[in-house]
This record gives sequence, structure tokens and C-alpha cells, in this order.
Amino acid sequence: MSRYDVAIIGSGPAGAEAAINLKIRNKKFILFGSPDISKKVTAASRIDNYLGLPGISGKELKERMQDHLKQMEIEISPQQIQMIYQMGDYYSLSAGQEVLEATAVILATGAFSSKMLAGEEEFLGRGVSYCATCDAPLYRGRTVAVLGYSEEAVFEANYIAELAGKVYYVPVKEAKSSLADQVEVVTGKVQGVEGDTVLRSLIFEDKTIEVDGVFILREMVAPSSLMPGIKIEKGYIKVDENMATNLPGCFAAGDCTGRPHQYMRAAGQGQTAALSVLDYLNERL
Repeated sequence: MSRYDVAIIGSGPAGAEAAINLKIRNKKFILFGSPDISKKVTAASRIDNYLGLPGISGKELKERMQDHLKQMEIEISPQQIQMIYQMGDYYSLSAGQEVLEATAVILATGAFSSKMLAGEEEFLGRGVSYCATCDAPLYRGRTVAVLGYSEEAVFEANYIAELAGKVYYVPVKEAKSSLADQVEVVTGKVQGVEGDTVLRSLIFEDKTIEVDGVFILREMVAPSSLMPGIKIEKGYIKVDENMATNLPGCFAAGDCTGRPHQYMRAAGQGQTAALSVLDYLNERL
């Protein structure tokens, strides 16, 4: 099992800046995110308030960030983290079938834009899952639904179909990839999930489907679901001036901590989080 000083979740300006500072201080860390840095950065047509780079396009800023990371030999791991558990004096991170450990964590996940479904948090681990690779074997021969918010969700649904008895696919966002023949597409607006001790049904505006499990495959997991116990305030991770959360060894930076959502602010918070992590690690020596 891989063990790191720090795990950084998110490769946008906050996460990348944190990684750069940890690299300078020779810490063993892993940076999870997208090789494209950040979709939000890339989509910006023109940025006028990033100090020293007036009028830069999002595409160019992304490329400069990529070059900076490459020059410092910092790689971005594309694995999606589904869950982070506090395990006494370290954190356990679930990435598909792989489990990693880190003494400290920096959350730089960006602002969570998707509204959670009714019952989603209540039935997490009791029928609601965010990871097909992790949990599909639990539904061998059973009936499940997959809510697809991204292109990758189609591939996950096809994998689940190899194990489950019946798979319904709900295209929250249209995908170009092909679903397996045995996967049934169901359209409609999903309202939530219901059950008793475990999840029993997926609720639409105009119908209800009886299922044993629901895989909600978003590109991003809500902070409260990603890390149980973390304090959320007005939809954002609550941090102090050192970017520390209420959990020891867990820090957060960037848009996930609140407004204003600005690249310069995110980068500054990423640096602060990294320096705070260094203090935290030194205190444990």
C-alpha cells in the first residue's frame, strides 16, 4: 500500500500551487486531478486579473501551469478519489480498487455545482455508491440504476452490466459512447432515492423504479460525502486562516472553501494550505 506525507485532491490553481510548494520542500505527495489542470480554467476566454499575466486566455494559463508542473517533475494522477476516511493519525483514500494512505490531506476540489438528490446522503453506503469499480461486485445478479453525469459513466455502466442482473442507465448528461445492449436507458428527471434500512427505489417526477442500488457517477463528489465528518458551512468547506478544516491534518483551498471564485485567490490559498501542512507534519516529528 502506498503511503504519502500529503494527498492533494484537485489539480486546479489551488491544488497545483500546493503541489509546487510541497515539491520545493521535498515532501512525498500525490496530486490527484486532470491532466488538463482544470476545465474551468481552460474554458475562460480572457483573464485580466491574474497578476503579471494581463489578458491571458484560459487555454494559455492552463498550458503555463502544465509547463510549470512538468519542469518541477510533478505528475497528476487521474484517479478519482471516491472516499477519504480518517484513521487515527492518518487518512485512507479510496481510488477505485486501490487504497492509499496519507498523513495529511489538502482538498482543492473546486466548487461542487451539483445538487444532491433527496435521500442521497442518507443512503450512502446502504445502496448509494459513487464507485462502480469498488461496489459493483456487491450487486452481482441484482438490479441497479446508474446516473450518468459524464462520458466516463457509460463505461462504468457497461462494467456494472457484466455483474448485475439488471442495469438501468439514466443519462443526466448526454454521452457519445455506446452502452452495452443489456443496459436499459431510462429518461426523466430524478427526484431522489427511498428505502428503509437500505435503498429500495429510485424516484422520478413521473415514475418509480425498484432497485437494489444506485450508482451516482458525477465528475465530482460532494465534500460531505467525500470526507465524512468534515464541517460544511453554506455549501462550502469551513476553514480557518491557515486553511485548516475541523479535521486534524485536513486542509482545504480554492473554490471549495467559498467565494469569491477567483484563480489568484485559489492559488494563494493553495500556497497557504501547503505551508500549513508543512507545520502540521513538522509538529509530528
